[in-house]
Amino acid sequence: MTSPLTTPASQGRWTPRLWGTLLVLCAAMFLDALDVSMVGVALPSIGSDLGLSTSTLQWIVSGYILGYGGLLLLGGRTADLLGRRQVFLIALGVFALASLLGGLVDSGPLLIASRFVKGLSAAFTAPAGLSIITTTFPEGPLRNRALSIYTTCAATGFSMGLVLSGLLTEASWRLTMLLPAPIALIALVAGLKLLPRSEREKDHNGYDVPGAVVGTASMLLLVFTVVQAPEVGWASARTLLSFLAVAVLLTVFVLVERRSAGPLIRLGVLRSGNQVRAQLGAMAFFGSYVGFQFLATLYMQSLLGWSALHTALAFLPAGALVAVSSTKVGAIVDRFGTQRLIAVGFALMVLGYALFLRVDLNPVYAAVILPSMLLIGAACALVFPSLNIQATNGVDDHEQGMVSGLLNTSVQVGGAIFLAVVTAVVTAGAPADPTPQAVLDSYRPGFTVATGIAVAGLLIALSGLRTRRASAPSVVVAKSAPQEAERVAVGD
Repeated sequence: MTSPLTTPASQGRWTPRLWGTLLVLCAAMFLDALDVSMVGVALPSIGSDLGLSTSTLQWIVSGYILGYGGLLLLGGRTADLLGRRQVFLIALGVFALASLLGGLVDSGPLLIASRFVKGLSAAFTAPAGLSIITTTFPEGPLRNRALSIYTTCAATGFSMGLVLSGLLTEASWRLTMLLPAPIALIALVAGLKLLPRSEREKDHNGYDVPGAVVGTASMLLLVFTVVQAPEVGWASARTLLSFLAVAVLLTVFVLVERRSAGPLIRLGVLRSGNQVRAQLGAMAFFGSYVGFQFLATLYMQSLLGWSALHTALAFLPAGALVAVSSTKVGAIVDRFGTQRLIAVGFALMVLGYALFLRVDLNPVYAAVILPSMLLIGAACALVFPSLNIQATNGVDDHEQGMVSGLLNTSVQVGGAIFLAVVTAVVTAGAPADPTPQAVLDSYRPGFTVATGIAVAGLLIALSGLRTRRASAPSVVVAKSAPQEAERVAVGD
């Protein structure tokens, strides 16, 4: 169904209601990032207040990741089939309720359960919100601008969450759990008035129940296995058998999707080189950053003795740079195309990580840490919006939810897998005599792995540039069709 909001957007004019629609969707993305960043700083206070062990505390973070990463594929396709507006609003309401319960419970298991439900609801709001944008704003400069603003809200939310968590935890860790609730409720009320109505997909071939069950089970088991592997051992029988079960489930999932009349994921979408590069790039981008941020936080707090607030402020320039550049990225994409920006962004990210390897036990922030943060911020500003644009360009409206769910799954699974790898590398090199210098030396291989993951992302992006040069004649042919030419220029 074509939204009434599409007409002014397609004419280049954004009405107040159109801006309101974008702000509602940005609020949900902001909340997802805010929630993830706030909980980490509050964990020590939560453990002390509720008497939780370290292994139990881990599940306050992992429970959210499990629900989010495990159900994104289902969430994306559900938005296509049942209506994006309906799915988004219901999931946003569940998110608000789970936030409220998380701040009121007095036991670890209930808190973990509330975090899982929040992750589950985010698995539906994220792909539904992204697909509402891509079906409301026409492909090209207008969509690029909207997506650059939308994805910037993730970086802004993450940066603000770091700062707010340091302040709120001083009063009570419960405030970090409760804060998202009123924001989500305000967004829900505004969404009821502003979000365009969307019809359910009528011309589908039924619901792919077997694919939904097998696909969701495989993603849940994969995320669970990766999260648990550092604790139980990568070479343990439990981990190896779990990975084997994941491989079996994914094989069955592919067979089911190939035979299904209405698949959860249409495998043909992955025949596009741009689509594959976007998915792999998303895994490398978020996986490298999560690994870097985890080690950098440990370095600043455990070795340098910085407070949570001091650490948050050290990361702030990266998020601030992303927020300031948000209105410019769409125009840059229009001029240079997504693939060039992704390559440049990954190059900046590699350089930022490499410079951080210079850190010692007495760093001068302005000379050693700040340059890395600015480079990483510039990389995030270029890469993340470009990946979203590249993944959703050239995709039919009725499959936008599916592709959005697939992209978000790549982000979350990439983050879970590569964080576990970085953690395993650092744990394997843990010194017997944990002097500050020895601990710092044990961190360096982890930083090197994060840098290597970013290098892999850069190589993937560069392969796209080579492909584009090889297919240059097709761009010339496309000039006879203005809309197709715009799609090729932006998509490549």
